Amino acid sequence: MRAVVAELTVPRYLATAVRSRAQDDAGWRRGGLLRVRDDVEEPALPGPRWVRLRTELAGICGSDVGLAHARIALTLSAYYPARRTIPGHELVGVVEATGPQVRHLAEGDRVALDPVLSCRHRGFDPVCSSCAAGRPGTCERFDLPGSSGCTGVGQGFDARLGGGFGEVVVAHEDQCVAVGRTPSRRAVLLEPAAVGLHAALRWERHGERAVVIGPGTIGLLTTAALRRLHPDLHVTVVSPDPSGDQRARGVGADRVVRGGEAAVHTLAAEDGGRVLHPDRTALPILERGVDVVYDCVGKPDTIDLALHLLRPGGTVVLVGAAGRQRVDWSLVWNRELTVRGTINAGPEPALDGRRTCHEIAHWLADDAYPVDAMVTHLAPLGRFGAAMQVASAGSRAGAGKVVVRPEDGPPLVGALHAREPGPPPGARAPDAAPHGRGTAS
Repeated sequence: MRAVVAELTVPRYLATAVRSRAQDDAGWRRGGLLRVRDDVEEPALPGPRWVRLRTELAGICGSDVGLAHARIALTLSAYYPARRTIPGHELVGVVEATGPQVRHLAEGDRVALDPVLSCRHRGFDPVCSSCAAGRPGTCERFDLPGSSGCTGVGQGFDARLGGGFGEVVVAHEDQCVAVGRTPSRRAVLLEPAAVGLHAALRWERHGERAVVIGPGTIGLLTTAALRRLHPDLHVTVVSPDPSGDQRARGVGADRVVRGGEAAVHTLAAEDGGRVLHPDRTALPILERGVDVVYDCVGKPDTIDLALHLLRPGGTVVLVGAAGRQRVDWSLVWNRELTVRGTINAGPEPALDGRRTCHEIAHWLADDAYPVDAMVTHLAPLGRFGAAMQVASAGSRAGAGKVVVRPEDGPPLVGALHAREPGPPPGARAPDAAPHGRGTAS
C-alpha cells in the first residue's frame, strides 16, 4: 500500500534536526525522517476484536509537524519507542474487514478513530492503575505491545498498526466511533475536537472569564468546547496576527486580542483593573486577572503570558506542545495559581463517565457546532510534502486544519471546500515527499 513512513533511527533524527535549522523541508526530503512509499505492507489484524479500515481522510496534527522537523520532546521518547511509524492519528475511514469476535461493526461502516490504545486493547489483565482509575489517556503501558504488537500510544505511532497517512490502518473495535453520514470535513475532526473538549473539562468552572492562547486547530476547538459547555462564559482568544481573528470569532470567541503586553493592556482597559509593571521585565501583570487561561501553543512566551493574565487562585491549562521551557514560575507561588496538564481524551466524570470522543461525535452531527470552516487545505497522499509545508507554515499560509487523502480512498461525504496546498509567502514551491521502494535512503 502507499503510506508515509517515518524512519526514527537516532542518526536520521539528529540529521533532520540539524538540517531543519537551514532547510524548512528537511524532514520530508531525501535523508529526512519522512518518505512516501508505495511498497508498504498492509497491517494485519492483531486479534479477533480488531478491524481493518480504509482511510478516507486524515488530518495533520501539530505533533506530526513536530515529528517532521525533529522537535519531539526527548523526555517523551520513552513512550514512543517504535523506530518505524506511519504517522496520522486524526482520521475517518471505512471498515473493510472485521475479526471473528467483532460485535458492533460491519464491513462498510464509516467510523472515526479514537487512537489511544489502553491496557484493555493490549490485552493486559489486570490493567494499570491509570486505566483502572478511568484515565486510559495516561495508560502506564504505552511502550508495551501486549497482544496489539504496538509499542507506542496507538495508531500513528507504530507502523505495525498503520496510521492515517497510509491507505489502510487496523484498530480495536472499541477505538472506532460511528459517524454515519457526518460530512468528512467534520468527521475528520473527531480526535482533535475530543482533545479540545477534554482540555475544556480540565477546568472546574469558578468564574466568568477565560482566555485561550493560540488560534490553531486545538485552540479553536477548545474555544468551541468552552462556548458549548458554558454559553455565558466570556472567552477571549489571543492571536498573534489578524489571520486567526475570523475563525476564532466563528467558533465562539467574544473577543480576539494580540499577544504579549498588548493582551494585558487590552484586558485591563476593557474589563477593568490595574496594570502592574515589575522591575526589569517587559511583560506587565494584570491585576484583576481572568479565571482560566488555556495555552494552546506551549512556548515560553505564551506560558509566561498565561501566568501574567491570571487572577490569584486562577488556573492555567497547558494544552500546547510539550517540551523543555524556560519560564519564570514566580507567579505560581505568589498568586497561588494552579497548573494543569492535558493530553489524550477518555471517560469524563463531568459527562457522567461518557467518553469524550462519543460526546464529540454527537456534536459533529449537530450543525450548530461551528467547525465547518476548520479544514482549509486538502492534498492527495502523494503530495504529502506540500501538505506538510503548508501545515508547518500555519497562519503564514492561511492554514487551518490541513488534511490528506489517499488517491484511491473511499469517497468523501459532503462538500469539502479546501484549497490545494501551495507555498507560503516567500517560500519556494514545495516538492512532493520523495517516493521509494525497498530500503529508504
